[in-house]
Amino acid sequence: MRALRYYIPAFLWLILILILCTLPGKDIPHNGWMDRIHMDKVVHFGLFGGIVFFLSLGYYWQKKYISPLTLFVFVLSAALYGLAIEFIQKYFAIDRSFDMNDVAADTLGAIAGVWVFRLVRRLFMNRSVSA
Repeated sequence: MRALRYYIPAFLWLILILILCTLPGKDIPHNGWMDRIHMDKVVHFGLFGGIVFFLSLGYYWQKKYISPLTLFVFVLSAALYGLAIEFIQKYFAIDRSFDMNDVAADTLGAIAGVWVFRLVRRLFMNRSVSA
């Protein structure tokens, strides 16, 4: 039970994503220039990168190491969560729809989350442990 405390940031992040991604379409701000640069894809990228980052951080804090296989499982899990969110948007959220480009942004963000975790670990954590 004590090990779960390491994952509190990741769980809170997952809940935040679920809330944000199921807001009714009318509650999402729309701005012409933001739509032109596809700001929603940048947001998806960051949110799903955060999932992998926080899961990796929790695992590392608990175990003091993290394997490439574990990182791959986190990326795959985040990508599948993104896909599930798109289906939730399509079938259950008001004025929302399925967008495969969001799934791509989620997946690329999840992959980037590994690189951000590795950078943070290299800069701020014990360098003697490798991933």
